Amino acid sequence: MAAPLKTFLADLHAPLERDPAVRGVFDVLLSYPGFHALTAHRIIHALHGLHVPFLPRFLSHVVRFLTGIEIHPAALIGPGLFIDHGMGVVIGETAEVGENCTIYQGVTLGGTGLSHGKRHPTLGRGVTVGVHACVLGAITVGDYSKVGGGSVVVKDVPPNSTVVGIPARVVMQDGRPVHAVGERPQVDMPDPNAELIARLSARVAELERRLATRSKGDDAATAV
Repeated sequence: MAAPLKTFLADLHAPLERDPAVRGVFDVLLSYPGFHALTAHRIIHALHGLHVPFLPRFLSHVVRFLTGIEIHPAALIGPGLFIDHGMGVVIGETAEVGENCTIYQGVTLGGTGLSHGKRHPTLGRGVTVGVHACVLGAITVGDYSKVGGGSVVVKDVPPNSTVVGIPARVVMQDGRPVHAVGERPQVDMPDPNAELIARLSARVAELERRLATRSKGDDAATAV
């Protein structure tokens, strides 16, 4: 019982340590849906590990209804996870979350394919995922990295990095700014914005060329 108790205390301590709005232990125990969903998941995950049929999925569905947080029974969640507010959080079947991570409302740890193997992300220790961010596919977010709110992460993130954007790119690593290198993300999904912007850029360049040619012709006619 030592390990489950240690995990429970780590989960309880997480909001006390990381939420400035918390008003004590009983506040967490009674009114933090992220803590409720996580505690229920610990039990549900144990039932899943015992291959209990149907019940784990049903219980996770009940927890989602009560808290607005959906965690698949098979997901591996390390101790000390803090799910702040939590409404709309989705953690997929093969997702792995390291110790002392922080996840804000609307976050999705999802998959990008229909395979039955590893298809959801792995978060290292101390990772923070901002509001409404999506981390997709069998990728790894390195220890102590941060994902900006609203970002879509589709490739591995190095440790101690900050990523932002759609698709997300590293803007800071080890405390130093990182300049964009213009590489395309290696994912199994298209980037419609990139293709559209490229076509618009080519069209603008063509129009500018025509305008420059016409201006030269007008100048020549005026000189004559």
